[in-house]
Amino acid sequence: MGKQAYTTSSLVIGYALCSSLLAIINKYAITKFSYPGLLTALQYLTSVAGVWTLGKLGLLYHDPFNFQTAKKFAPAALVFYLAIFTNTHLLKHANVDTFIVFRSLTPLLVAIADTAFRKQPCPSKLTFVSLVIILGGAVGYVMTDSGFSLTAYSWAVAYLVTITTEMVYIKHMVTNLGLNTWGFVLYNNLLSLIIAPVFWFLTGEHLSIFRAIESRGQSWFELDAFVAVSLSCVFGLLISFFGFAARKAISATAFTVTGVVNKFLTVAINVMIWDKHASSFGLVCLLFTLAGGVLYQQSVTAKGNSPVQREAVAKQGKADNDTADLDEEKQSLVSSPKDSNV
Repeated sequence: MGKQAYTTSSLVIGYALCSSLLAIINKYAITKFSYPGLLTALQYLTSVAGVWTLGKLGLLYHDPFNFQTAKKFAPAALVFYLAIFTNTHLLKHANVDTFIVFRSLTPLLVAIADTAFRKQPCPSKLTFVSLVIILGGAVGYVMTDSGFSLTAYSWAVAYLVTITTEMVYIKHMVTNLGLNTWGFVLYNNLLSLIIAPVFWFLTGEHLSIFRAIESRGQSWFELDAFVAVSLSCVFGLLISFFGFAARKAISATAFTVTGVVNKFLTVAINVMIWDKHASSFGLVCLLFTLAGGVLYQQSVTAKGNSPVQREAVAKQGKADNDTADLDEEKQSLVSSPKDSNV
């Protein structure tokens, strides 16, 4: 019993550390290594190599790769790539707080998209109030953001659109393919790695890389950039592992609470370690937005409130609480492990 409690605590702590630090590490990495396309490609490569190696060692099981499944999964991988691509560019041009605010807006857009396109019932009163709080906090943050720039907020809007698309459409499609979690990680990252060179050429990033190598000559290697990129890649894989393991070790409710705490930890760590953060009033608006997110989580964890649970009830009739929780957890696992917190 004591050993099991120790293992569970270790998994939760590991997930909390990875989840709360990942956005900050990615911001640090893009600051030291200003090539978003190449950075994300290295993250995909690390995740693919990690899943494949651990699978060969028998430490995890992933669905085998085949071209028929890959063809069906290709649209999902493209949207996932665009979400990570815009995410990285947002972190390049804005601070972590701005990223968290726009990431917190996704429940609002998902609720609208679910009602408009997937014909889901309108949100409950509590859910609607939580969404209004999220929107109010986000508007207050944007109006007082001293670091406002058209470039940064253009990437923020692009990120918001792509991540919402992923959460509404891609999650549903991937669930229908029947992939397990690690199969999803493998397909998502491998196909995104294949897509990456296209965007290097479309954005002209490959020219910037070649010019940087030529200008630096033999001194092109920089230790601090190497460490930053390595941390970003390793943490991207670790959050997949700890996120999956923690979900299995604790209840869905406890996992949700952990995710909420992680967001507050990200804000606190970001404020403490450097000056790349919002003003005092901006931080208050950010916390207001996060509080709306907490209320939203509370409103959708009640049985039958979330879209996933409503679908389960419609299809299966009267299901017990354990089955509903399991369905919700399975749906949540299909979302991108890299973006599970942020």
